Amino acid sequence: MPAPAAPKRGSVDRLVALSRDDMARVDALVRDRMQSPVSLIPALAEHLISAGGKRLRPLLTVAASRLCGDGGSGALKLAAAVEFIHTATLLHDDVVDASSLRRGKVAAHLIWGGASSVLVGDFLFARAFELMVETDSLRALQILATASRVIAEGEVLQLTRAHDLSLDQATYLEIISAKTAELFAAASEAGAVAAGAPPEQVAALRAYGLNLGLAFQLVDDALDYGGQASALGKNTGDDFREGKATLPLLLAVARTAKTERAFWERVIDAKDQTEADFRRARELIIGAGALDATLSLAQSYVDDAKRELGRFPADPWRLALEELADFSVSRTS
Repeated sequence: MPAPAAPKRGSVDRLVALSRDDMARVDALVRDRMQSPVSLIPALAEHLISAGGKRLRPLLTVAASRLCGDGGSGALKLAAAVEFIHTATLLHDDVVDASSLRRGKVAAHLIWGGASSVLVGDFLFARAFELMVETDSLRALQILATASRVIAEGEVLQLTRAHDLSLDQATYLEIISAKTAELFAAASEAGAVAAGAPPEQVAALRAYGLNLGLAFQLVDDALDYGGQASALGKNTGDDFREGKATLPLLLAVARTAKTERAFWERVIDAKDQTEADFRRARELIIGAGALDATLSLAQSYVDDAKRELGRFPADPWRLALEELADFSVSRTS
């Protein structure tokens, strides 16, 4: 029998293979802890959790723990807590953004209503904190509690600057650092803490996760204009239709302001859009080089993330995390 093919550069194959047993335990924990005598809660949670997703954030907790020597059951509980925090934020975000799709399925709020989605999200946050407390790690609790607060701040900041064509790149990066990259950073940091890693390794893994999360969100924002709905599991153009000022849009606005200012003000500021407007916006964004610039910035964050891993001895877990960083900029969904 021929040997299995080696994972390609820029894939999650190695990380998934290494983490399979640990992630099976994490998934079992997630399914056990999402149960409730209130039947709506597990039904709504199952709708989103069963839709899959890459499970990157709990994978980071598991991988960071293993890279630092293994955090045992504590790391697995923290990974499950991270997944609950992420799932709760998705439920809340879909209500706020009025999204119609999530992971290729009808968004939960369109089936059960916005109030139910928000409250089940609150339930999952509570479950996450119960899991954290069970690890008896005050440091891990502090990391993930802080992350939950920072994520909320990032979402509110984004909401207050929606449709704002004057948003500068620094503020945009502040928003995505809070609403997306913070949980990547906290997931990695918590795994290292669970394994009892020394401070310099904990800091390196937090920096790795933060840079990875920034790259991941930048690519997400680019894919909204350059991807396909079937691959993304959501509608392309959602950010545009919601008037979100993401980096591809902001760069295109700045580069086409002399000739297209009225168009941008109509479709983003006023949200007066026709079906043809997304196609035109996409053409302008691509033509202005805004997608390429966004992806180039994402690559710089990937390079920074991989540099942090240089603090660890070469082993399969480090290689898997390097490949994950490459995957974040090579993916199509």
